[in-house]
Amino acid sequence: MRILQVLCGTALIATSFSGQLALAASEEKIDLDLITKLRDEAMNRSKAQEILGTLTDEIGPRLTGSPALRKAGDWTRSKFGEWGLQNIHSESFAPFGRGWTLEKTTLRMVAPSQVDLYAIPKAWTPGTNGLQRGKLIIAKMVADEDLPKWKGKLAGAIVLLDEPLPIKPHVKADAHRYTHEELSELSKIDFEPSASRRGDIQTYLKRFAFAKKLRTFLAEEKALAALNVTRGEDGTIFVQEGGSYKKDEVTGPPTLVVASETYNRLYRLVDKKKDVELEIDVKATFSDEDPEAAINVLAEIPGTDKKDEIVMLGAHLDSWHGGTGATDNAAGVAMAMEAVRLLKATGFKPRRTIRIALWGGEEQGLLGSRAYVNKWIASRPEPTDPKELELPTFARKPTGPLSIKPMHSKISAYFNLDNGGGKIRGIYAENNATLKPIFDAWLAPFNDVGATTTTLRNTGSTDHVSFDRVGVPGFQFVQDDMDYFSRTHHSSMDVYDKVQKSDLTQASMILASFVAHAANRNDMLPRKPMPKDPPPDEKKDDKATEETAVK
Repeated sequence: MRILQVLCGTALIATSFSGQLALAASEEKIDLDLITKLRDEAMNRSKAQEILGTLTDEIGPRLTGSPALRKAGDWTRSKFGEWGLQNIHSESFAPFGRGWTLEKTTLRMVAPSQVDLYAIPKAWTPGTNGLQRGKLIIAKMVADEDLPKWKGKLAGAIVLLDEPLPIKPHVKADAHRYTHEELSELSKIDFEPSASRRGDIQTYLKRFAFAKKLRTFLAEEKALAALNVTRGEDGTIFVQEGGSYKKDEVTGPPTLVVASETYNRLYRLVDKKKDVELEIDVKATFSDEDPEAAINVLAEIPGTDKKDEIVMLGAHLDSWHGGTGATDNAAGVAMAMEAVRLLKATGFKPRRTIRIALWGGEEQGLLGSRAYVNKWIASRPEPTDPKELELPTFARKPTGPLSIKPMHSKISAYFNLDNGGGKIRGIYAENNATLKPIFDAWLAPFNDVGATTTTLRNTGSTDHVSFDRVGVPGFQFVQDDMDYFSRTHHSSMDVYDKVQKSDLTQASMILASFVAHAANRNDMLPRKPMPKDPPPDEKKDDKATEETAVK
């Protein structure tokens, strides 16, 4: 009987809470006339695919610090002007470091047989100063203790650094859309993400530290070039940086990522004691620091009676160089740009000012959005520990206290798109329960196009984090993965053809609607409690924890 009473009480509480949420959702005003106009403009006169095509096919990859990112900034500002936006400008987050542009790559096996090989250099690694020829060797170096074994043995050699990648048969499709069951599961809170994320960061930091040592060692030993195997199959190459964009750091030798099937063949030949010789010719150009190539692009639709308050939306403009940066993240940029174009085309008059931001430096650790937030919204002191300063900004421990700036209280929300080119299926509410009925109400007119789910879960690794970490509501939408992680993310296949027009259309009109409703609410969106400052003796506590772990 006691158990039954408890269960009944729990059920009553749950029912009451559910009823409160339903009431809150019913009280949220939805502008169905605006939504009808947005849907008509998006579905019949969309410009999203044109935007995507210019950024990818015409401008191409947009590495932070490169002339291509500067060109993308110039073009996006011109489009905002064409659409009648105001306060159009760029903000540099320099100093960033050197630019880098890949101009040419040739890799060819000339012995024991002749064949062209498929590889892409890592960003910020040097060229070869013309055509070079070298013997291929296997030199496995994954930890500090491996380096002395190869001292004096690498001069003039092309080094295979990895084990071959096992090729497994594909038993399911690369592309995937969320099922109703998966969205239902996603709507439930996850109690374990933070622990796994900490583990991921520690693994990354260990690899980061060794990578710096390895490229210095390879340069000192005068290796001709180094080769890594990609993590993908079927000729797809996943490639990021290998050198350093900081002018005073060693870049190492030319370092290329090789298609797995190609790499495995080379490895097998060397492993069989065959004499393998390669020709390599890489032309990669470093450019001096250019403040206009490390930028955020901003523009506004001015508000009316609440013009001093702001609703923001955005995506990151920079990309890696293996493909043309389509799903990561020209698609997000196209969706965000199309969203503001839709609002202008429908004649929408926002109460709050709508500000679009296209970020640079996201791929190097949310550099653009972090710089913007630090300058205008809130900031913490820079760390003084030299070891912390050597780490990427996203991996540094937070310092305190948080210094709040006037804009902090003026931003109602920031909405971000950066999980590929897939359509919106919902939104991450970042553990803010008061937002669930609001977002549910805003999604309801788009249930018919697959957008149904508000989850209280947190998600990371996009520019919304820069806002959320200082107590400003920042959100990333739930998007269909498609083949983002299996095929396009940071890869040679991140190209225009991997983005579906219908997905761009659907996402842009939902984003426009969310921004419009946030802009015209009577109240700003409710906030979570402010993030706590780290304790003053955090460094001491960390040391004690490390000593305990050793014992």
